[in-house]
Order: sequence, then structure tokens, then C-alpha cells
Amino acid sequence: MKSRILVTGGAGFIGSHLTKLLVSRGHDVTVVDDLSMGLRANVPADARFVQADIRDEDRMLAVVRENRIERVCHLAAKVSIRASVDSFTEDAQINVMGTLSVLKAVCRTDVSNMVFASSMAVYADKSQPEPISEEYLTKPISPYGVSKLAGENFVSNIMALSGRQATVLRLFNTYGPGQTYTPYVGVMTIFATKLLQGQSPVIFGDGNQIRDFVYVGDIAQAFCKAVEREGASGIYNAGSGQPRSVKEIAELLQSRIAPEIPLKFGPAQAGEIRNSIANIARAKADLGYSPQGKLERDVDQVIDAVRERVAMRAELAGAGKQ
Repeated sequence: MKSRILVTGGAGFIGSHLTKLLVSRGHDVTVVDDLSMGLRANVPADARFVQADIRDEDRMLAVVRENRIERVCHLAAKVSIRASVDSFTEDAQINVMGTLSVLKAVCRTDVSNMVFASSMAVYADKSQPEPISEEYLTKPISPYGVSKLAGENFVSNIMALSGRQATVLRLFNTYGPGQTYTPYVGVMTIFATKLLQGQSPVIFGDGNQIRDFVYVGDIAQAFCKAVEREGASGIYNAGSGQPRSVKEIAELLQSRIAPEIPLKFGPAQAGEIRNSIANIARAKADLGYSPQGKLERDVDQVIDAVRERVAMRAELAGAGKQ
């Protein structure tokens, strides 16, 4: 059944992949994004676009009402574990108060279903590299994780009190083409950018920290299945279920891009957990989630996208010097 769906953050990395998938499935999609990280060009022509700050309550309510939104995928957020240590107030303003603004619009309209993008950062650190289920201790060690856990609780509580459906997806380390480069988010994009610029990527800590790298198309699939689902709420891990070390990722990219460039190591960063692997059994059983990404295959898409961006910036920089 086709629906009128709002995607907040729909011009961003994950949001744009989700928007394209929803449009391809025949849904009427409206995107809200402030373009602080996303790009207008990422939004497909068949989706409606509104440039707005999710913290603007009046604007959010107007968007939901005017477009007769029935379902919401809320992805807009300030996403950075390391940066949140220094900018925790801004982090909370966007991730907590922004989520409450969206929730307020939902509860004053006829929206029946909301899917919230949370994070593996809500979990406590784990001493061993073992898969984490949804019942594992939620004790975040970064301000970003705190803001995401607060968002989860508000969404689950308020949607339940108003008799509406809510799904929380705890996203693990998402990779793929189209991720905006920043020094803080997306280790694969960061490493690839450095190598393509002829620089050594810096691994923080010993590189043996374990992560769950999941392809962006699989995360878009999880959101799509959750927003199209009828009648049940829940919290789900969205990952690949496959453990990889940060050093392993760096070495893979090094071998594909520039084997002659050495890797560097820096001090471990505050707020970053040691082991993070998703147990995805619940999402498979309840949502029909079935990740199809293959890191050794899909990493070439990341490299190609980063190479194009690096070349474009070099060309622009060269033109500016003329």
C-alpha cells in the first residue's frame, strides 16, 4: 500500500538512499533537510523537497499538514561521536529538541507510524568482540549516544501514549557511496579520502577495535521495511552482523588505492567504544531484514565516489589559482 512519507535528513547520506528506494516503490515522498550536510542534488526529482531546520516547530507542523503525511522516517541529526564530546549542547539541541519538534508535528496530525534512526552508540562498551542484542545494556559513553538514547525513549514513549506505531533502528557503522567527508564521521570515507590525496590515514588507538560495517543500501532496506510495516512497534539493530577491525578496513583501502602509503596511528579518542557488532536476528525475524552488502565488493563504490570528489576539488582548486 502506497503512503505519503516524510523523510527528515533525506538529502543526506543514508536519507537520500532511502528516499530513492521509497520513490522507486511508488510512495509519495517529502524530504526535509537543512542542507548543513546533505546536498539538494541528492534528492530525486520525484520527491518533494523542503529546506528547513527540524527544530522549527511551526515549519515542521506545516510541512506535515500541507503534504498530508501519513508516515515519518526521522533521520535528521548531528551525527558524530567524537565531535559530540566538544559540542554536546548543539548535539542535544538537534538530536533531542529536533526530534521532539518532529514528534510534536506527528502528534498534532494523522501520522500513524514513525521510524527513528538511532545508533549503536546507545550501548555500553563490551569487553569482548561478541554480537550485541537489543537487550544489551544501554549506557552510552559519548554525548552523541546519550542524545540518541533520549530520542529513542521520547519516540517510543510518546508514540505509544498516542496510540501510534514507532520503530527504532539502531544503526551500526554505515558505509557506501555518497557519504559527505568530515574528519569525524565515516571511517571508510575518511581513510579513502586521505589515501587518494596521497596522505597517510590515521588510525586512532591500536586499530584492533571491532566494528560492524553495514552497506547503506541495507540500511535503506531496513527503513523501508519498517515504515511499510503495519501494526507493531519495536527496537531493532541494523547492521551486517559481521565483525571487522578498524585496522583491517584501513589495510583493505590501502591495498586498493595506494599500497605504498603507510598507515599512521594516533591516540585513542574519548567516547569511542571498543567492540560493536550487531546481533540482527530480531530484525531478520520481525522485519524480514536481509543485508546483501559485501564489503570486499562494495568498497570499490566508496573508492570510486571519493576519487571523483577528490578530483573535482583538485580541479576547482587549480582553476582558482589561475
